[in-house]
Amino acid sequence: MPSRNTPPPEADTEPDWEGFQEGAEFGRLRRAVRSFVFPVTVAFLLWYLLYVIMAAFARPFMETKVFGNVNVGLIFGLLQFVSTFVIAFLYARYADRRIDPLADDLRPEIERSAL
Repeated sequence: MPSRNTPPPEADTEPDWEGFQEGAEFGRLRRAVRSFVFPVTVAFLLWYLLYVIMAAFARPFMETKVFGNVNVGLIFGLLQFVSTFVIAFLYARYADRRIDPLADDLRPEIERSAL
C-alpha cells in the first residue's frame, strides 16, 4: 500500500493538450473565464486610474475632510482594498457556479486520455 507521500503513478502517455484546447468543451471553459476576468479587470483598472488621476489633479477635492482627519482621498484609497476583496469574493462565487462545473466535466476526459 503506498504511503500518503508517494507520488501518483506516472501516466503512460501525455494528454493531447492541443486537441483539448481546440475542443468545444475547452472553448466553453475559456469563454466562461474570460467573460468574468476581462470586464472586471478593465473595471478595476479604470477605478484605480480614477483614484490616481484624482489624487494628482483634483487635490482640493481629495483633501476635503469627511469627518475628523479622514478625507476623500483616504476613503478612495481604502475603497481600493475593499474593491479587491469584493472582486475576489465575486470571482470565487462565479468560479463555483460557472467555471468549476465546466472544468469538472473536462477533467475525466483529459485523465482518461493520459492512461
